[in-house]
Amino acid sequence: MTGCPVHPPKPPSRPDRVSLWRYMRLFRADILSAQPARLYRAWMAEFRTPFFRSYLVNQPDLVAEVLKARPDDFPKSNRIAEGLRPLLGNSVFLTNGDVWKRQRRIIDPAFEGGRLRDTFPAMLAATEAAVARLAARAGAVVEIEEETSHAAADVIFRTLFSIPIDHAIARDVFVEFRRYQQSQPILNIAAFLPLPRFIPRGFSRDTRDAARNIRRLITDLTAARQADIAAGTAPDDLATKIMTTRDPVTGQGFTTEEMVDQVAIFFLAGHETSASALGWALYLMALFPDWQDKVAAEAQAAGPLDFAALSRLKTARDVFRETLRLYPPVPMMVRQATCPERFRDRDVPSGAQIVISPWHLGRHERLWDNPDGFDPARWQGDVPREAWIPFSAGARVCTGAGFAMIEGTLLLAHILRDLRVTLTDQVPKPVAHLTVRSANGIHLRIDRR
Repeated sequence: MTGCPVHPPKPPSRPDRVSLWRYMRLFRADILSAQPARLYRAWMAEFRTPFFRSYLVNQPDLVAEVLKARPDDFPKSNRIAEGLRPLLGNSVFLTNGDVWKRQRRIIDPAFEGGRLRDTFPAMLAATEAAVARLAARAGAVVEIEEETSHAAADVIFRTLFSIPIDHAIARDVFVEFRRYQQSQPILNIAAFLPLPRFIPRGFSRDTRDAARNIRRLITDLTAARQADIAAGTAPDDLATKIMTTRDPVTGQGFTTEEMVDQVAIFFLAGHETSASALGWALYLMALFPDWQDKVAAEAQAAGPLDFAALSRLKTARDVFRETLRLYPPVPMMVRQATCPERFRDRDVPSGAQIVISPWHLGRHERLWDNPDGFDPARWQGDVPREAWIPFSAGARVCTGAGFAMIEGTLLLAHILRDLRVTLTDQVPKPVAHLTVRSANGIHLRIDRR
């Protein structure tokens, strides 16, 4: 079955123009299905409404210009910030300019070099707990996204705060975050409308309440850790590293409120995105059992799954890469032009939204051979790596990209070493909430090997 297409990912072609209100309804319900099929072969497309103008850019050299060559000229769009600020505040995911640069100078050292090796025991403990939970449900049909969310949350709490998911505060954050995730689309359409600032921006009560509760719980964790640092009793984990790092330029660290903002995005980036990718990886393994057997055999032959064994899990890593190509957790990134531009002989006005879409780039018909086919073997040859940007690219590349690749490879290999996943008659439909999830869940049967 290698190279066979996954379930049809692209919508049928639609006319060039649809009514604004129809598009808004589609956009809110499912940003992926709202995209015309022609965008998977276009180098660039323009979309106009009475309120904003946006350009989807798929041409690799233009993507590189926006993300790598001139990132300061194309900062993060406030359209994205509008939808996420109730939870993320002024986190590194939303800020621009000098504020963002200062935040990265403090955060980046926690994810450098040997720090990933230092976090591995906590990651492995969470992985073993996830396998044990799934093994206890052997013989049953499982909604796998719930399980991958649980596993990824356990990883981030153990590596960030040295507490497992069954810790009272960690458990409460997880429950509230599931509530937030289910109520919040990746983009809030109200953010695109020119409304006065005092008018509510379309957040549901559940979204606002969940964000408020998450931030309150994270504040409690952060304050407790700051007290432990002051007392000299704090564990040497990611939270301690970040809280004790000083900006080499200003000499200052994060305040409590700033740290709460950063922990919120660590939880979003380190949990929600990883859960999305692992859920789709397991679905693809059920859809392509020959590849599942290859991953399982490799993991069994690798011996103890310690840090050194990661280099031997090449098939699992390629499967995870291919999953990120077909189902990038963050399907679209939005930048804003700060001055007039000219792309592909087309005028791009100042203030226009520039959409860089890992979803479209990963399936682009002019960039990939068999773009809709699942073929992890492609990663052993030449691939258009400029079209594979699940973690973004350039200065704003995700600081936890290496962490995420280790986590995804380890969880996938460990689960399939001991367990087998099998399809049911429920076919998942990818939609974008905070990340690419299934509209109806991913239901797989779990059995012991």
